[in-house]
Amino acid sequence: MFDKPEYFFNRELSWLKFNNRVLSEAGDTATPLLERLRFIAITASNLDEFFMIRVAGLKHQLESGINKTDAAGLTVAQQLERISEMAHELVKNQYKQLRTLIPALCDAKLCLRSIDALSPQQQEWLDHTFHRTIYPVLTPLGVDASHPFPFLANRSLNLAVQLTRPDEDEPAIAIIPVPSVLPRLLEVPFAPQEERHFLFLEDIIAAYCSRLFQGYTLSQPLFFRITRNADMFIDEDEAEDLLEEVESALKQRKRGPAVRLEVSKHGNKELQAALQEELDISGQDIYEINGPLDTTCFFRFADISGAAHLRHAPYQAPLPAALAEAEDIFAAIRQGDILLHHPYESFEPVVDFIRQAALDPQVLAIKQTLYRVSGNSPIVRALMEAAENGKQVTVLVELKARFDEENNIQWAKRLEEAGAHVIYGLMGLKTHSKIALVVRQEEDGICRYVHLGTGNYNDSTARIYTDLGLFTANDAFGADASAFFNMLSGYSDPPVWNKFIVAPLNMRERFYELVDEQIAAAQSGQPAHISAKMNSLIDKGIILKLYEASAAGVSIDLIIRGICGLRPGIPGVSDNITVRSIVGRFLEHHRIFIFGVGDEAKVYLSSADWMPRNLNERVELLFPIDDIRHAARIRAMFSLFLKDGRKAHTLRSDGVYRRVDKKIDAFSSQAEFCRLAHKAAQKTWTLEQRLQPMQRKDT
Repeated sequence: MFDKPEYFFNRELSWLKFNNRVLSEAGDTATPLLERLRFIAITASNLDEFFMIRVAGLKHQLESGINKTDAAGLTVAQQLERISEMAHELVKNQYKQLRTLIPALCDAKLCLRSIDALSPQQQEWLDHTFHRTIYPVLTPLGVDASHPFPFLANRSLNLAVQLTRPDEDEPAIAIIPVPSVLPRLLEVPFAPQEERHFLFLEDIIAAYCSRLFQGYTLSQPLFFRITRNADMFIDEDEAEDLLEEVESALKQRKRGPAVRLEVSKHGNKELQAALQEELDISGQDIYEINGPLDTTCFFRFADISGAAHLRHAPYQAPLPAALAEAEDIFAAIRQGDILLHHPYESFEPVVDFIRQAALDPQVLAIKQTLYRVSGNSPIVRALMEAAENGKQVTVLVELKARFDEENNIQWAKRLEEAGAHVIYGLMGLKTHSKIALVVRQEEDGICRYVHLGTGNYNDSTARIYTDLGLFTANDAFGADASAFFNMLSGYSDPPVWNKFIVAPLNMRERFYELVDEQIAAAQSGQPAHISAKMNSLIDKGIILKLYEASAAGVSIDLIIRGICGLRPGIPGVSDNITVRSIVGRFLEHHRIFIFGVGDEAKVYLSSADWMPRNLNERVELLFPIDDIRHAARIRAMFSLFLKDGRKAHTLRSDGVYRRVDKKIDAFSSQAEFCRLAHKAAQKTWTLEQRLQPMQRKDT
């Protein structure tokens, strides 16, 4: 009944619309200038990954003779054609935005200059800098019969020129890789009137290019950049050592075929044609860029010193009230569950949880999953210290976390060297769960402390990703946590869970049951409501179940930051479903699921989105929020999400996203959460209040 192509949006095209919403933040004049520039970089970085994985995967399918249709009725070939159309338009809009920002930057005394605009004094400096700093690291690569076309690294920036001389009939080709070891934007001294002047490195190389090829006449140069297939295939069935297999796959990843070619719009067309032929790339995968290639360089530029007034003021996340004066985090958790809301509330208690456990002589064991961690992770260092202190430390390090594989391999090796027991993941599954367990010997026996979250144990991204975390000493959660780690580390059969719902074991079925409960309520004339917030919704089974609920009269509010395959507003199918997307200063990352209304609603948090990979191919956790105060807080959060007019977009049935309210003073949920976090931190709590036991629902 509901399984019709016209009832679904294509995954890839939905993602491109998400990236367009990211780009729209670069045009928000209420946002500080360098933050707007940062959104240009984010858009570019997102698009790189999209081509390296999603487009590369579709191309591989087509080359393998697979041209099946998706839920929206599009074949692989049709998807690639539509992707090309939308991606070209996105890139066009990206550079249109950039061209509005560059003059604004110069007005703010940060000027991106051309070489011919330099003063004589600046030109003299540049000449000196080229010969002393740039020239020594350049490596011109000739292309001829004795010099085959070189292998060029993924996402590297290059310059190509044609070389002619009177004694040769055919022009030669030379390629100059732009050195990544040098700053992409060089600051030029001797700027007037407090201005700061900057040059792109590739423009400098192009200006001095003739000095690299004495005796030749050079054509108009062509800047270009190659994006390669970076997906990895790991044959886990044949792998004797998963770590070695991943390391081998990482080496192969670097040599994937080209899936996109970016070229300067006004560059040499003969060189462009030669590159296209050499890389065996279609015309629809060539992007002619009217501006600097690879705008990810603006990540670094947005953090430039001396320009703090052009960025957001640093947000100082307060400690939650329950931990503000706690010297012993375990004592605080024993008083009752603690709910943390990042980045509005500090992530430091999560770090302290592991750090204190590492030093506490009463702690016997620490067990934790790690998916993505920072490059200098204090959590991993605390785990290493715990192992060195003789505690039983077990860490599941997910080696297959995309683009974090190398970092995770290094941490896994260091943890093993420190004496921790490291698990590399499960066969055929990624472990995406966010859980830490501390086992502590206390006067009345063993006590288990658990942290569960919606986001990674990454102290760096925790400052910009919105997530929720729960500390609990509830023994039902502790028993489940022990059983969960036993399942990961050995051959233990999955137990009967007290609280946890675990993918791929029973999470899909539990979601269906929860939706069915609301359908039954609606059919009996009772209030029925579903609220869900996540990164992506693309699972067909879940979408069909939501259509069934909507048709039965269940009211459904969805907040989906990125991909959404569900089409809202279809009469008789999804006219009771609303879909919103919030894109702002912080990256929306919570996974929240609420079934029912009022105090009787069932509230869950999870590491999982509603995607096939999360429900079928990953180890994920869904857990209930039993404390009525915390459940009420999360329901109130959701009301604020729905109230957002400043950074929210609504999805229409035709697939178009519309900003809810363009007024600068419109309500912003992110700004409100910042305010609420600081207000809560300022509360004074009496001893009696702090010792008040938390109330729990009978679930």
